[in-house]
Amino acid sequence: MVRMNLLPRIRRTGGPLALAVLLGGLSISTPSGFGKSKEKHEAAFLRLPEQKRALHVLNRLTFGPRPADLERVEAMGVDKWIEQQLHPEKMNDSELDARLRSLPTLAMSSRELIEKFPPPEVIRAVADGKQSLPSDPVERAVYVAQLERYEEKQEKKQESNSSATDVGHNLEKMGRGATTEEEGSSARKQLQTLLDMPPDARFEALLVMSHEQRRTLAPAFKGKNEEVTAGMTPKQREVVMAIANPQEVVADELRQAKLLRETYSERQLQEVMTDFWLNHFNVFMGKGMDHYFLTAYERDVIRPHTLGKFEDLLVATAQSPAMLFYLDNWLSVGPNSEKATGVAASGARRLSVPRKPGKRVGLNENYGRELMELHTLGVNGGYTQKDVTEVARVFTGWTLKPPREGGEFTFDERMHDPGEKIVLGHRIKFRGKKEGLEVLHILAHHPSTARLVATKLALRFVSDSPPVTLVDRMARTFLKKDGDIREVLRSMLNSPEFWGEDEYRDKVKTPLEFVVSALRVTQAEVTDARPLTQQLQRMGMPLYGMQPPTGYSMKAEAWVNSSALLERMNFALALSTGRLKGVQVDAERCFDRKPSPLPVEAAASQQTLDALESCLLAGAVSEQTHQTIAARLDDPAISQRKLDDPARAPNVNLIAGLLLGSPEFQRR
Repeated sequence: MVRMNLLPRIRRTGGPLALAVLLGGLSISTPSGFGKSKEKHEAAFLRLPEQKRALHVLNRLTFGPRPADLERVEAMGVDKWIEQQLHPEKMNDSELDARLRSLPTLAMSSRELIEKFPPPEVIRAVADGKQSLPSDPVERAVYVAQLERYEEKQEKKQESNSSATDVGHNLEKMGRGATTEEEGSSARKQLQTLLDMPPDARFEALLVMSHEQRRTLAPAFKGKNEEVTAGMTPKQREVVMAIANPQEVVADELRQAKLLRETYSERQLQEVMTDFWLNHFNVFMGKGMDHYFLTAYERDVIRPHTLGKFEDLLVATAQSPAMLFYLDNWLSVGPNSEKATGVAASGARRLSVPRKPGKRVGLNENYGRELMELHTLGVNGGYTQKDVTEVARVFTGWTLKPPREGGEFTFDERMHDPGEKIVLGHRIKFRGKKEGLEVLHILAHHPSTARLVATKLALRFVSDSPPVTLVDRMARTFLKKDGDIREVLRSMLNSPEFWGEDEYRDKVKTPLEFVVSALRVTQAEVTDARPLTQQLQRMGMPLYGMQPPTGYSMKAEAWVNSSALLERMNFALALSTGRLKGVQVDAERCFDRKPSPLPVEAAASQQTLDALESCLLAGAVSEQTHQTIAARLDDPAISQRKLDDPARAPNVNLIAGLLLGSPEFQRR
């Protein structure tokens, strides 16, 4: 058991000192004790009453209930609501669609993204004369800015190789330093001139700036991005950001879209399952071209297959540029292939494709290993190292076109290893690309795959230690229904294990689940999700940022420690008290009448606490948490009463922040 006194942290971050007193009494448990203090029931499963059933499905099948959701689900009926969520294609999501229109990259193909937001490889090709600049003046401005930056780096490299004692060079540097203050004043004036322009004129002025001008203005621009792009269209803002960093525009919009979807979508089960499969088939954004491939990966590979057949999803991920690049299969060359030997499979000798000096050409087993260990069979799924090697041979030739051609999936027969392969006892005849599809079919219908998928789904939706009986039942459904994920979920939701009293609010939220559930329950208005992505970075769960292919853990032990819970409390208070830029929260929306003045009599703070507990925690708050906060309601930071102004309403947002940071809100 860890008691957190936040006084040192609050002093460093400039928060109110009184919060240390308020929070000192909140006990936040370490992994062994985090959760409900209860003994397991002797009976197999105690079925939940109807209101708890409604709250249970909202906590498990969504990213967290909004204040009105509980009544809506009760009125509709839990079973009917579940069936609705199992068919997201029939649900209207126009409010979310309107929000996503401000992120244009979401609708672009990987090829378009590479063309409009050029990676370093494309810029080098332009600099070397292998590719021409685009004719469109807006796109051309992005390229020119990157070219100027690239050429500056090349010049610096040359300078570093020249004599460090060059007198003229050193004098020039000293001269530049002497005018720093003057340049800073000039830059601020130029920035103000820009800000005084109408948005369209400001955009045009930014397009025609030289690299030298941008570099001079950079210090003045720091922290002024919103002011500089104020009033511009989403497309114009995107271009301005691309001039500074084209790759980050693509990544930034994808991260923002994920949070917006999870916060505002009515199709909550689809969003939960999209997150589940993105984690199961993890791809790390930070690996080179996956900055560009992940948008299509989520949109075209994961999202359409979230509730469909597992084999379709498996094939889609195997052929996706994102996965091929992430696990290096695009580089895998069969040791007996034409590319490796210069001899075609038919026996006719051809000229080998010339290789760049130092570039390795050979069999890569990364995808074959992760395909069986993480995507299908599991660590103890019954395969051997020989199977890994044979699967790697099967998938040689599954590669990518060059980035300048869009980096799309292609099968290159010259890279494919000829001959038969033996995988899990199955003889795979030499059939080129079809070999891979055959192996994926075998793996998708293997009992070990059924068990792995069932276990992970039960882990996500039911318990950190899912009952064996439940996993067995879900695995049987997987095999019987040809890997139909919707049917596997329905099997889980119809099981007594899912509805057991012991499972109610017994799963600890991951940082992502915690952040999004806080946004949903407070009905936050998110106009800029970037500060939220930064919060997740601090909590140890950056979006698309898990480097190993294992994905993020769904178990409490990975996320519950003193430091992590402190970050959660800091986030809760920052969110509720309006200290997160781009996110607006008004806890008074929890009250029926708004903006009716809150009562100011002595009992006002207690009444406010009771109302917020009902709104934010559905009344499910422990006596310890309630008493800890209630005992400090007279603190000036909460009561807000002063000697010269005693008739003031309590600080609703601060009380809300304390409840969001409570142990009860950490569970779902």
